[in-house]
Amino acid sequence: MQNDPFSTYFFLLDRTAKRVKQFSQIQFNALRFDITVDQWTVLKNLKMYADMAQRELAECCGKDQPTLTRIVDLLEKKGLVARRVHPADRRSFVVHLTEKGEQKITELAEPVAKIRVKAWDNLNESDFEHLKRILDTIYDNLTI
Repeated sequence: MQNDPFSTYFFLLDRTAKRVKQFSQIQFNALRFDITVDQWTVLKNLKMYADMAQRELAECCGKDQPTLTRIVDLLEKKGLVARRVHPADRRSFVVHLTEKGEQKITELAEPVAKIRVKAWDNLNESDFEHLKRILDTIYDNLTI
């Protein structure tokens, strides 16, 4: 199995995803954003999809429930999000952005976009289209 090309591809995919996150977090720290990449992901998803049940938010962000709960707890302490009891299920919560959270997204949107663009250096439009197609296919192949 040592020459299994799929193992190599999955290794490269995993390694690249980790590098992107690591690079981004280093930049977030250097620029004193006062949030993590994972916290940014939660904020951006709340901005895109408005109020979300924690379970839905966890799925959307690719996090398990305990991890998402910790992230939301930290964001809540920073005043960037708030929880409300879910209107249809009193055992769960809906998470929403606060005004301060909305301001944070506005403040960081451009610098975060600049950080993310670094990953695309030396690639052209055709490269983007191929990569997108391949990643979408892999994702669809693994739909649960």
